[in-house]
Amino acid sequence: MTKAPKFRTLKYAVAGRIARITLNRPARLNAIDERMPREIRRAVEAANDDDRVHVIVLAGAGKAFCAGYDLKQFAEGDQVNRWTQKMPWDPMKDYKGMKANTDDFFSLWRSHKPVICKVHGYAVAGGSDIALCADIVVMAEEAKIGYMPARVWGCPTTAMWVYRLGAEKAKRMLLTGDSIDGRTAKQWGLVYDAVPAAKLDAAVEALARRMAGVPKNQLMMHKLMINQAYDNMGLAGTQVIATLFDGITRHSPEGLWFKQYAERHGFHKAVQWRDSGRAIP
Repeated sequence: MTKAPKFRTLKYAVAGRIARITLNRPARLNAIDERMPREIRRAVEAANDDDRVHVIVLAGAGKAFCAGYDLKQFAEGDQVNRWTQKMPWDPMKDYKGMKANTDDFFSLWRSHKPVICKVHGYAVAGGSDIALCADIVVMAEEAKIGYMPARVWGCPTTAMWVYRLGAEKAKRMLLTGDSIDGRTAKQWGLVYDAVPAAKLDAAVEALARRMAGVPKNQLMMHKLMINQAYDNMGLAGTQVIATLFDGITRHSPEGLWFKQYAERHGFHKAVQWRDSGRAIP
């Protein structure tokens, strides 16, 4: 039996043919810290290396799936300027760090074994990046998904909004920074299904068990074939642009203002200003 790896930001367990990866920073709504991207990759690798596993279920502990990057740490704090460099800034230094995170999240998409993401509460900002890297997303009807930093200080580096929604609806989301509930996400085709919160666990479990009955090699072949179509549509190149733009958003005049305002008044005050529609000085 494969020894389960140890993690600090998530829990990993295998039962039968299903591996379960559970983001586990509930006090911060599973916000992404420095460790989480690498640990997601390690957990996916563990599941892929385990011959018992046919399917991976990704979820979040506590009240939400994931509320995005821990911007209270990175925007309000970040005294070493990890994600906002002093001017003049080096775009390639920023790209190297953020591309590593993007590749870690995308280990879910590249996983040889299918990944089902279960979303309750919120999958927003960087949390939406993680969720949309899964093969199939099932949401609670009242759960929210969106990329609010599209307004200031962010660009979704995985670029999965356009590949899941098409150009018009992706623009509708990223040109406003709005979030939508599970019902709307299902209606638009962003996610596979949305069910009442009380039925979410059962719906995901039924789907995972159905997939787990398929041989691993069949699952792998069909997933590779479908993913190849996205690769042929230029997914990798789009992610390069998105990751470079993400760095630019944090070093634009508005991005620098957001960081400085968060340092002076707190992250939540900065978010209130960002989302209010008021002009940014």
